[in-house]
Amino acid sequence: MSTRTFLNLFLFTLLMIAVFGCNEVDRETKTIDSYKTNPIPASNNQNAKITEPVTRPSISDLVEDVQESVVSISVNIISKGLFQNYSDEGSGTGIIIKSDGFIVTNYHVIQNASEIEVVLWDGTSYSAELVGSDVLTDLAIVKIGAVDLPTIEFGDSHKLRPGDWVFTIGNALALKGGPSVTSGIVSGLGRTIKTERGDLYDMIQTDAAINKGNSGGPLLNLDGKVVGINTAVYRSAQGIGFAVSSSVSQSVLNSLMKDGRVIRPLIGLSGVEITPMLSNRYDLGVSEGIYITNIARNGPAEKAGLKVGDVITNLNGQQTKDMGKFLTTLWEFNVGAKITVSFISDKSPNKTEVTLVERPYD
Repeated sequence: MSTRTFLNLFLFTLLMIAVFGCNEVDRETKTIDSYKTNPIPASNNQNAKITEPVTRPSISDLVEDVQESVVSISVNIISKGLFQNYSDEGSGTGIIIKSDGFIVTNYHVIQNASEIEVVLWDGTSYSAELVGSDVLTDLAIVKIGAVDLPTIEFGDSHKLRPGDWVFTIGNALALKGGPSVTSGIVSGLGRTIKTERGDLYDMIQTDAAINKGNSGGPLLNLDGKVVGINTAVYRSAQGIGFAVSSSVSQSVLNSLMKDGRVIRPLIGLSGVEITPMLSNRYDLGVSEGIYITNIARNGPAEKAGLKVGDVITNLNGQQTKDMGKFLTTLWEFNVGAKITVSFISDKSPNKTEVTLVERPYD
């Protein structure tokens, strides 16, 4: 072999080592670089947020904290028949809201009850008296002769969002051995539901199981605070239960404890929610609001110049796109308050001031 041939072979060998060696090293580098950089996207933003893992509190711990403030309620109901009276029994749940024996439950739990019995977490039984009730929110207050009772703090239901975790404690099916606990999420907010006693507004929808006997019990957030009072469930569906929101219930409960009833303002009109069909039929020129169908003679609305066919769009700047929002907003005002009502009349925007009067007690 000549010297020139040997040198050519030697150079070719070095070249092949360089090419294949670099490819192997490069493949390893790409793999390592990819592994290192994929979890954290490249960014020049020094203020980029790093999300910390969120640990949910243990529901079992929260249950231990609040269960002593949840009671079982049993009632004896006397129904009048044509020839004789009939006795029936019912059950529900209650929440101790004041240490001196005030307990909230649903109105339908104690409706027409001749006797009300409350059983505390430790099995102690008390006879209870009805303090007051409110059909419009299906809430009632009863009182027992006990002191230094544990209470539960109420939370702000306005802060709830669909998807938030919640749990319930209640006397489900009156089962022996202590309260039943279920958990789920907030499925919806601001619901209106129809019941035998009328429509209920601003309800919280949840998929946490609510069964017979749970009525009047707490719907709690993961801070262990009451955000709703369990009230109803759709039997024909799965996982659709409802609770009176704490934002609605707290003012009602304060009124019931103070006066035995809820004093509400009256505006003096009846109406229906605007629908696309209604808007088109009457050429209203507006897609949301309350269409006035009746005005009380010499009532606040009539004195303020409102008339049938007008569409109320907000009260004191708060939108009233549906009847639930209209009523819950109205009920936030005191009797005698002067409020600004914005409305559409003959397709023209208008405003007027209405002085609210006291609503007759049902």
